[in-house]
Amino acid sequence: MGENLEIGSRAPDFEAETYGAEKVRLSDFYSKGTVALYFYPRDNTPGCTKEACSLRDAEEELVSLGVQVLGVSTDGVKSHENFRNKLSLNFPLLSDKSREIVDLYGVESKFGSARRVTFLIEKGGRIAHIWNKVKTSSHAGEVTEKVRELGL
Repeated sequence: MGENLEIGSRAPDFEAETYGAEKVRLSDFYSKGTVALYFYPRDNTPGCTKEACSLRDAEEELVSLGVQVLGVSTDGVKSHENFRNKLSLNFPLLSDKSREIVDLYGVESKFGSARRVTFLIEKGGRIAHIWNKVKTSSHAGEVTEKVRELGL
């Protein structure tokens, strides 16, 4: 299913675990506004750290545009908690150890982790844009520019 996702497709809904064993649903976020659902390979790696910090540092601008950020990797909740605390991240990281979400979105890497891909999901659940190539240190700028361009 994931390989067929394209702009205009409905974003597959899912439930995932985040910090403190809390479960969240994607639809709970896109029912309220735009979501930047970003997949990344591993916590605490150079590219993933740059990307997370880019999104963290743009919180004020993203919030002003109504964008909620959700990160997904195949790392466990404890790893996500450590990564969040180390970098003072201000958005949820979702654990996909089973790789169900990675499979649903068609973003599995040849190493079994997630590829670096971001889906911009508009309020209501339609995919508005997909980044298959992400500039890790300036990804937040890519997101905010596209949200403005699309008028989301």
